[in-house]
Amino acid sequence: MREVLMEGQPEIVPVLDAHRIDEKRLADYLQQRDLLDGPLTVRQFQGGQSNPTYLLESGSRRYVLRKKPPGKVLPSAHQVDREYRVMKALGEHSQVPVPTMHVLCEDDEVIGTSFYVMDFVPGRVYSHPQLESLDKDDRTRLYQDKIDTLARLHKVDYQAAGLGDFGRPQGYVTRQVKRWSAQYEASKTDELPAMDNLMAWLADNIPDDDSAAIAHGDFRLGNLLVDNREARVVAVLDWELATIGHPLADLAYCCLPYHMPHGVNGVRGLDGLDLSARGIPDERTLLERYCEGAGRDGINDWPVFLAFALFRSAAILQGVYARALQGNASNRDALEVGKRAGLMAERGWQIARAHK
Repeated sequence: MREVLMEGQPEIVPVLDAHRIDEKRLADYLQQRDLLDGPLTVRQFQGGQSNPTYLLESGSRRYVLRKKPPGKVLPSAHQVDREYRVMKALGEHSQVPVPTMHVLCEDDEVIGTSFYVMDFVPGRVYSHPQLESLDKDDRTRLYQDKIDTLARLHKVDYQAAGLGDFGRPQGYVTRQVKRWSAQYEASKTDELPAMDNLMAWLADNIPDDDSAAIAHGDFRLGNLLVDNREARVVAVLDWELATIGHPLADLAYCCLPYHMPHGVNGVRGLDGLDLSARGIPDERTLLERYCEGAGRDGINDWPVFLAFALFRSAAILQGVYARALQGNASNRDALEVGKRAGLMAERGWQIARAHK
């Protein structure tokens, strides 16, 4: 039986068969660290494509546990230790909203793979950028707070936050193109000519701007918890792709819905909609607000960053699809999601061709 608490609340289900864990051993581990307040109940959040995520309840205490998925995973993927580290640093050294972190366990003997535990933060999750269930003014406010939160993240002094070794600040886009090209090739199941073209084009069109900041890597509405009473971000989640990277790559990924079609099943796009009538700021307005908040004079090579964001998204979706074929993706819809890699690649190649 599934639980849907209210509009926008995350869906909580019994633990899926593929992600069952030793709950007694977990309870013993948490009890030793004074994190329990009675018997432990474990359920699973539905909707994630990557690291299985669980709701832990013990008396009055509620936590969230995220773990590496079972089975064979791609190299450098699902590094929950990095998620834990960046959220802990941001919680202690910034105003970026993140949950309070409690413990990182890298001992596979406890529940099979490494995991971390953090506070459960009440809030709503909106996965579709149209925000149909919100009124016009709240849509505007949430889009504004989303972009303000991203600008705030990119202004954090990552050296002062203890994240100086969290990633190499120079050459981020070059390395990312190489990394995701390799990840794509490792999980490739069908031929996608647009993806091959896009990979080659990006390798020849690396932007001159080599800015560096803490980059979330997957900054979108679906990874933001929104306050239950007002259109305000109360926590940024899912940091597994975070690194010291290019802030404009993060920004371009955040803006991808503007370049994806609306009305296509399974595609969360805004292209073709009357945004003003819906209270959704257009891309130019958001970019100007971001630049003001992040202290940036302007943005060069925007089409290159957009093409890169689409390319990386296609590579990620291809990985989801490959894991689904292996039977260990953490979402029931992973097979359908993976098939959208082709659409992402086609859009990216369209933008690249127009920028030649």
